[in-house]
Amino acid sequence: MSVQERKQRERAERERLIVATARELAEQQGWDAVTTRRLAERIEYSQPVLYSHFRGKREIIGAVALQGAAELAAAVRAATAAADGPRARVAALARAYLDFAARNPAVYDAVFHLDGGLAFAHQDTPEPLKDAFAALLETLGEAAGDGVHPGVFTETFWAALHGLATLTRSGRLPPEYAEPRLELLVDRLTMV
Repeated sequence: MSVQERKQRERAERERLIVATARELAEQQGWDAVTTRRLAERIEYSQPVLYSHFRGKREIIGAVALQGAAELAAAVRAATAAADGPRARVAALARAYLDFAARNPAVYDAVFHLDGGLAFAHQDTPEPLKDAFAALLETLGEAAGDGVHPGVFTETFWAALHGLATLTRSGRLPPEYAEPRLELLVDRLTMV
């Protein structure tokens, strides 16, 4: 291995460490606790080293968001692949999405609530965000029904899931009705 390859590998490892540490700190104490100073202390590198990877917290949030979007896409695809039939796939997608949001609140915030400097629904949208939407579209597109644009249906269903995830987490929806809400959403919004 050349010196340059070793340095690139070490740089990539430091970047992964920064992102993993930011994510861990955010999950434990919230995004307000994630500062470049605290990250530098936790990873045992100086702040200038951290800034050589990311210009600031916004870019770190963006990196966590991209990682989270890829994980969400994988979770949705795994859940829908195990389901039998269109309705079961839609229900599995909804459960996987809501479970991801509940298990990873800081990551979910990075993807959908915080400014990570990432463009959504644009030409320059990063690939992990496009793929997360594609993972939803793969299942929801088949449930859209005749005469309904699959992308618009997917956006609408996604918005409903996002609302359920956000309102449940904030305590505005009673948890005992989580399953009936999910079933109602699947039954009323899908044509399968």
